Amino acid sequence: MAHRIFGRHPVREALHSRAPVRRVWVLASRADRGSLEEIRRLAARAGIPVHLVSRAELDRLAGGQSHQGVVAEVAPYRYSTLDAMLAAAAEQGEQPFILVLDHLTDVHNFGALVRTAEAAGLHGVIIPARRSVAVTPTVYKTSAGAVVHMRIAQVPNIAQALRRLAAHGVWNVGLDPQAPHRYDQVDLRGPLSIVVGAEGKGLSRLVRRSCDLLVHLPMRGRVQSLNASVAGAVLIYEALRQRLGGGTAGKPPAGP
Repeated sequence: MAHRIFGRHPVREALHSRAPVRRVWVLASRADRGSLEEIRRLAARAGIPVHLVSRAELDRLAGGQSHQGVVAEVAPYRYSTLDAMLAAAAEQGEQPFILVLDHLTDVHNFGALVRTAEAAGLHGVIIPARRSVAVTPTVYKTSAGAVVHMRIAQVPNIAQALRRLAAHGVWNVGLDPQAPHRYDQVDLRGPLSIVVGAEGKGLSRLVRRSCDLLVHLPMRGRVQSLNASVAGAVLIYEALRQRLGGGTAGKPPAGP
């Protein structure tokens, strides 16, 4: 079933990435202004039909969501695979750098993490096929369109996926508030997956046991937790800092 995505950034990114956009609806009264005019040009260049419609029609097409004057219909999202992520890293001459989400359920957290993962140059995001977030129109919008540039794989079992990654030499590092190691005092420069748990529950028992290492973020205020997308972003960018030559703040534990 086709998706309807909405918002200027998601639609523009879908057109730039040559995602399978089938048609675009633009607010008629603003169609010749700013980013909406750019969207019309991109669609026309790709031979995609553009319909100029009223705000009421856009509201209906977007299901009452904030659409910023544009809605597009795209083919169903095509999920990637773990193997494709590893192959992409090899083709780019890079160590695998992957985000694994253990039954995250909030689409806004998911969209924000996909956006962070794409910005930091990760090779993919892994999610469970059941009882978890999936790629939805809201995720297109909350990721600011980054979802069209990111490999996302649905797997039957996260613990099994971590074991497969380990078999390929990937070091699985999970976020856990009770972990003994601080996030910036471990070596995150090699083949790496960052594992983020569900909102409130954190990592499940089997996933925690499947991680090679657990790390925590220091909490000095009265609030003792961060939301999943913020915590994941902090660890992703610490890993990126190290991979760009920043080194670690302390002596790292032994690698795999």
